[in-house]
Amino acid sequence: MRRMMTLLAAAMFAVMAFAQTPEEIVARMEQEMEKHEKEGLVMVIDVKIPILGTMSTTSYSLGDKTRVEGEMAGVRFITWSDGKTQWTYNKKENTVEIENEKSGTESESDAEMFSGITDDYDVSIKKETADAWHLLCKKSKNNTDKDAPKTIDLVISKKNYYPLSLSTKMSGVSMNLHDISFGVTEKQVTFNAADYPTAKIVDKR
Repeated sequence: MRRMMTLLAAAMFAVMAFAQTPEEIVARMEQEMEKHEKEGLVMVIDVKIPILGTMSTTSYSLGDKTRVEGEMAGVRFITWSDGKTQWTYNKKENTVEIENEKSGTESESDAEMFSGITDDYDVSIKKETADAWHLLCKKSKNNTDKDAPKTIDLVISKKNYYPLSLSTKMSGVSMNLHDISFGVTEKQVTFNAADYPTAKIVDKR
């Protein structure tokens, strides 16, 4: 019996030695995402707005360039941006509007939404399955950003430490990022007028 208890105790200590804290899990996720930073990031973003309903978009980002595809009020659109200029294709009107990016309105990149989480949030494991960690991130007391959400739900894969989803809510607007993957080409995030030969170009620059 004593030998069995000794073996059980040794096994428990071994498990505890390999156990990871929530902070370590998030840090590993950030490291894995940094490895693929130059490959570009793809994700689906669902935004639920009271009264208006839910809008789903697919976002592609590579460096300073982005492409967002979605549908709003029954109108399909595609928006490209290189950080200085924005092109918006309206399928219903068959138009492409070209505008300068407004100064002071730059938003964080898709990848940045998954970085620095443990700096501004207290992270705990809400649930654990065979395939993933379900983390609850609560806004820490030293987070002085008034626009930062109070809580974030983050799911990380145990297989490769990639983020599986990120959900949060701000000012009544719910947001869920999912179907996250790596691998974006320059062509995917670059507007090419030749792809829309019949569209009317409206240059507002």
